[in-house]
Amino acid sequence: MRIFIAGASGAIGRRLVPLLVAEGHHVTGATRSADRVAVIAALGARPAIVDVLDAAALAAAIADARPAVVIHQMTDLPKVFDRDALAAAREANARLRREGTRNLVAAARAAGAERLVAQSVAFLYTTGRLPHEVSDPLDASPAHEVTVSGVKALEEAVTGTAGLTGIVLRYGRLYGPGTWHERPGEPPTVHVDAAADAARLAVTRGAAGIYNIADDDGSVSIERARAELNFNPGFRAG
Repeated sequence: MRIFIAGASGAIGRRLVPLLVAEGHHVTGATRSADRVAVIAALGARPAIVDVLDAAALAAAIADARPAVVIHQMTDLPKVFDRDALAAAREANARLRREGTRNLVAAARAAGAERLVAQSVAFLYTTGRLPHEVSDPLDASPAHEVTVSGVKALEEAVTGTAGLTGIVLRYGRLYGPGTWHERPGEPPTVHVDAAADAARLAVTRGAAGIYNIADDDGSVSIERARAELNFNPGFRAG
């Protein structure tokens, strides 16, 4: 199967590409940074340099890749945890979720893709009874308003586009290789390998909609992901 991954050189993308290549998929991995092309090629994917905020360039890149499935693993966050840098990045990350996702969905539809799998977050639910279901409201208080606005725009674009099976994976806080944290911290959490494997599974499994992808720690319900995607929070690569 032909697959296009936006954000292929990110924390999840780097773990996901080898999983897909090992299954025999033809993967195009997109990045906006020329210095990451060699990384993507070494993982076994065909690199593409494109900024998803450039709608025309993105449409051309996806048309050239001719994917059946598009995977959205884009963020605009600092590589190392820094509270001040993170605060400054919120607006840019929300813009990427709003505009970048809109461009990605439009390009996927124009290229004839049938399925789109996108990264979201499972740690912004309002306080309430646990475990949180995906139907629970998100916390749009002033502290999280910018982030939640971007998340909602992403999720609505992915799941609300006719003719495209849109799957949203709400990830817990990532830990493991290439992330901010070596070990799990405040729940919900998910190991980066399990997060990547959930995206691999969603390429061929699951109905359209939203899935919590997290460790089985009781903070969010992962039953739908287990039942429909065969998600295993204990998955580790290698």
